[in-house]
Amino acid sequence: MAAKRKRHSAEFKAKVALEAIKGVKTLQQLAKDFQVHPTQITIWKKQVSSQVAGLFKRGEAGAGEGAEEELRQANEKIGRLDVELDWLKKKWGLSTEQKRQLIDANHSMLSIQRQCGLVGLSRSAYYYTPAVESHENLQLMRLLDAQYLLTPFYGSRRMTVWLKAQGYPINRKRIQRLMRLMGLEGLAPGPQTSVARPAHPRYPYVLRDVPVVRPNQAWYVDITYVPMVVGFMYLVAIMDLVESLCGELGHLQFLRNRLLLGRVGTGGAPDIFNSDQGVQFTSQAWIDRVEQAGSRVSMDGRGRVFDNIFIERLWRSVKYEDIYVRDYATGPE
Repeated sequence: MAAKRKRHSAEFKAKVALEAIKGVKTLQQLAKDFQVHPTQITIWKKQVSSQVAGLFKRGEAGAGEGAEEELRQANEKIGRLDVELDWLKKKWGLSTEQKRQLIDANHSMLSIQRQCGLVGLSRSAYYYTPAVESHENLQLMRLLDAQYLLTPFYGSRRMTVWLKAQGYPINRKRIQRLMRLMGLEGLAPGPQTSVARPAHPRYPYVLRDVPVVRPNQAWYVDITYVPMVVGFMYLVAIMDLVESLCGELGHLQFLRNRLLLGRVGTGGAPDIFNSDQGVQFTSQAWIDRVEQAGSRVSMDGRGRVFDNIFIERLWRSVKYEDIYVRDYATGPE
């Protein structure tokens, strides 16, 4: 026997439709709250929107030519505002996380959907919650980090073998994902390592056989994984080969503070700024900042352990002599 079809009152439909128009909750959340199929909510939402539009159209019809002219001018202004908003979105250059912070979920006049549209953020990106690594994965990442400092030539295969020897029955795919998250890569040539992604430019290593004899002649930069009591962070360091300096800020913020203000060394921006080929340092934002300061971009060759050996040795000292010993609980600490 077929189930009896539910009949909803007009008040109930209007209530659900208005909640959907507000955009505070997703269709799936509303469907769960009101026990109604998402498709049905979409239909009611369209019906309410069309009826409201009809009210305005009837008002326009009885208002005369003066009202029509005002409406035309208003539409032109709205069109110009849309163009200006699109232009502003490009100029802001905000990250997804920065855009999310701009959204006010309790705004009395603007729905979340409208706010997302204004800042150029999809609703799915606003509601997205990043997955948190499990305690077991964090423990594995710490072991991988410590072993990598001792054997940087270990790739995912040898790391898997080593972890199994330590009593961790784990497969290679999991190790590959964790090493990718940590930014670790075995220092050995792999298949097609010379193929560069079109969106990320590659620059040659220009420090080979170049004697470094003065401050600000050459800087090295690198980013490394740092295990915490809960979770993990990343540490960025910029080192002058003659006068070294280490900092903890985000890589672009750190670069802006040190590069433009000339606080590494004593003579402003360096002649040569060397990094590895990680995604942070091959991004256009990073390259533009370095070149605008008048520095020459240099990058390590893929799988070359000695190109950036000084800063890699710094990481080993910092971690074994400080971070692993102290077990910092928070970033500020």
